[in-house]
Amino acid sequence: MKTTSWGRRATSSALTGLALLLPLVAACSRDAPATPSDAPPGASRVAPHLPVDFAFDSLDDHAVNAEATRGKPTVIAFVTTGSLSAQAQVDFLVAMARHDGDKVNYAVVALETRDNRELVELYRKALSIPFPVAMADPQTMAGQGPFGDLSAVPVTVTLDRRGRVVARVDGRVAKSEELRAALKGL
Repeated sequence: MKTTSWGRRATSSALTGLALLLPLVAACSRDAPATPSDAPPGASRVAPHLPVDFAFDSLDDHAVNAEATRGKPTVIAFVTTGSLSAQAQVDFLVAMARHDGDKVNYAVVALETRDNRELVELYRKALSIPFPVAMADPQTMAGQGPFGDLSAVPVTVTLDRRGRVVARVDGRVAKSEELRAALKGL
C-alpha cells in the first residue's frame, strides 16, 4: 500500500480509481495555464479569460459583486471563521487596504451558512475589517459557484480591472508581497 499526501493509506482499489482518472485530469488540464516555476506552492497564475460574474450577500450596504468591483483591481479572500490561516489572510488584507486606499477593491466572502451570519458579523468586528464582508451562497459553498472549488481555505483571488481572474492562491496565506506582485501593472 502507498501513503497518500494526506498521510492516509491508499487501498489498491483507490489507486486503481486514481489511475483511471489521471488521463481525464490530463486531458482537462491541457488548456489550463501552467503555474510559473518561481510560484510558491499553492499559487496559481491564471490566464485572464472572461470576467467572472458573481454577487454575494453583503453584511452592510457595500455591494460585493462583479459590477461593484469593475474598474479597479480586486482581491477577494474566501474564508471560514474557524480557520486561523484565514484569519491571518484577512489581517494581511486589512493592512494592505490601509495602505492602498481607494486604488484596490478588497472583500472577504465567508463560506458560512446563513445561520452563522451573526458569527460572521462578530468576525468582521473582531478583525476590524474596513472593507465589505459578504456571505457566500450555497452554490459557491458547494464549489459550484463562479470561483470553483473553495474547499482549501483561505482562497485568495485577484481580479484585474475588467473582473478577470489573474491570480489565485488556495489553502495557504497569500502574503502581502505575493499579492502586490499579482496586482502590479493591473
